[in-house]
Amino acid sequence: MPALIPTDIVGRITWLGYVPDRDAALSSIPVEEIHASFAGLEGEAHGGLTRPSCSRVTSQHPRGTEIRNVRQLAVLSQEELDAIAGELDLERLDPALTGASLVIEGIPDFTHVPPSSRLQAASGTTLVVDMENQPCQLPAREIEMHLPGHGRGFKAAAADRRGITAWVEREGMLRVGEEIRLHVPAQRAWAP
Repeated sequence: MPALIPTDIVGRITWLGYVPDRDAALSSIPVEEIHASFAGLEGEAHGGLTRPSCSRVTSQHPRGTEIRNVRQLAVLSQEELDAIAGELDLERLDPALTGASLVIEGIPDFTHVPPSSRLQAASGTTLVVDMENQPCQLPAREIEMHLPGHGRGFKAAAADRRGITAWVEREGMLRVGEEIRLHVPAQRAWAP
């Protein structure tokens, strides 16, 4: 029996981008297509097979410890991004301001898809869901800089809507407009 079950849930990539220099700015540069390698997206500051540990994993590793990079991509839902924009009194929130790598429409409750799920593009390029991406102040600052008066509410508006982090399991191209299918682990929910 396969460990991952293809679902009938198929989304569509609506936006792609990469952050070339995270120290300079969090904003992503939008592209129509991009190569995803085992190290992440081409030109992405969050790329690499490993990364220094950050505040999100200090319960497991001292800050700065070299660990496997399972945060190569920040993937958001178009529907959840629209809901965040609504709460911020914006007609639209540019995904670039959130540091997004990929925006997908059509996968319900996207931020809560099970960890280890796969997002497989029609081309075969496959991403592994690490976990929910927690809202933080970095996008709030970027939004505030470009849309004064709207950034402060980002963290609260993005709670349970910030999308997921992911890493590349199968290399290939990703393209705006391409379909992407959700595959979920074949296991029951954890019930300790």
